[in-house]
Amino acid sequence: MKDSCRIRIQFIGLIFLKNIKNLYFALPKQHQIIITACAVVVLFLLIMPLKSSDQATFSNDVEFKVGQRYQIAIPEQTGHVDPPVSIQLPVQPIEALQITQEPIRDLPSNIEEDAAQLQWQSVKVRNGDSLAKIFKRNGLDATTTYKVIIAEGEGSKLLKKLSVDDIMRIGKDAEGNLVSLEYPLSKNETLFVNLQNQQYHAYKERKSVEIREAIAHGVIKANFWLTAASAGLNDGQIINLANVFGWDIDFALDIREGDSFNVVYENQYVEGEFIGTGNIVAAEFINQGETFQAIRYTDGVYYSAEGRSMRKAFLRAPVSFKYISSNFKLKRFHPVQKRWKAHRGTDYAAKTGTPVVAAGDGKVVQAGYDKYNGHHVFLQHGNGIETKYIHFSKRAVKKGARVKQGQVIGYVGSTGLAAGPHLHYEFLLNGVHRNPRTVKLPDAEPISSKYRQAFDVIAKQRLAELMGSRRIMLSMQTSAE
Repeated sequence: MKDSCRIRIQFIGLIFLKNIKNLYFALPKQHQIIITACAVVVLFLLIMPLKSSDQATFSNDVEFKVGQRYQIAIPEQTGHVDPPVSIQLPVQPIEALQITQEPIRDLPSNIEEDAAQLQWQSVKVRNGDSLAKIFKRNGLDATTTYKVIIAEGEGSKLLKKLSVDDIMRIGKDAEGNLVSLEYPLSKNETLFVNLQNQQYHAYKERKSVEIREAIAHGVIKANFWLTAASAGLNDGQIINLANVFGWDIDFALDIREGDSFNVVYENQYVEGEFIGTGNIVAAEFINQGETFQAIRYTDGVYYSAEGRSMRKAFLRAPVSFKYISSNFKLKRFHPVQKRWKAHRGTDYAAKTGTPVVAAGDGKVVQAGYDKYNGHHVFLQHGNGIETKYIHFSKRAVKKGARVKQGQVIGYVGSTGLAAGPHLHYEFLLNGVHRNPRTVKLPDAEPISSKYRQAFDVIAKQRLAELMGSRRIMLSMQTSAE
């Protein structure tokens, strides 16, 4: 049995050796040489014993030499132990190694402390400036401009449109790289762009606005504009006040000496500093003995104390004008053609370039130029109403466009048959011309019933404020007399 096993093992060994031999001769010649050399080295190491002098090379007093082959003695272990192996590594001296790493720029946890360490520049936006031009003047390349424009976060694209005279603050590090940018979007809002993890991130910071109410009152002696300005209202507020009552009062022809007004409006403050005026929240106008009151609700619409909208479906006058140069007349001597003919509209004299707005919502059915009308725009509204705007210096809409009431559609001029800069305005109902100043205009919708209770609370408070302003004005008149 033992002889049979031995013969079988010898037979398997012969087959194994034969296969190794065949595999060896099947290898490329270079591989055969390498394997033969390695076998000779291993055989030599197995035959030659480790000398004591070699052992001394491992003492603590001897330094290892780079590129030298060393033999390592493995401690005796029980069981099978592999023969020691000699390994040669192409070791490079440690002092010759160099490790390079790009610095990583992170936004520090303490932003204010880091910002104080930057080199800050204040840059004033010039006429025709872009972000690229500003960066170039201050030593920043186009790549930085692009990275800032595509910065992650909120509002970085706002830097594509800069306002003249705005002050931009640029913070650089010691190498001159942009790390932080600050740009004021308004008096209470600032855009910040900061470098974080090698990428720019943008965000907007808004300061809370404090609202304080103020009152203005006046009695008209010379004209409405001068009286309102003397009462402390700025140009925007005066125009807004005229727009609030513009559907009921013609501020060119209806105003009389002795008419009066009372206004409650908002003043805005940021950190105790006045930054501008806000909305008119309540107003009262007494015109030729008739009292008109308007209260602003949270939807931004002005209503009477009874909840009726102050707004009509059409504006009485679609332009801020100096005076009416020619009324609606069936017979008028034309200043250019020098003959009598019907004047089926109203001429509003105003400076060239004064904006003209749509009197109501509608569609532009004609926008062009001819030798009679000059630049002109015609609007088609619902219920058979059409309005015409003639003698523009420039049009602001195109044929087919839809416009909203109050949207600018052109600018006052004197093109066509016009003796001077003015707007010729016509109002047609079912194809028939009507006097724009006297035609009855349809009312807009009253306040919704679901908001009526809340509106009544606000209206009561605003009426009390208007009454208080009226008393102050009366006492001032009495003391002046």
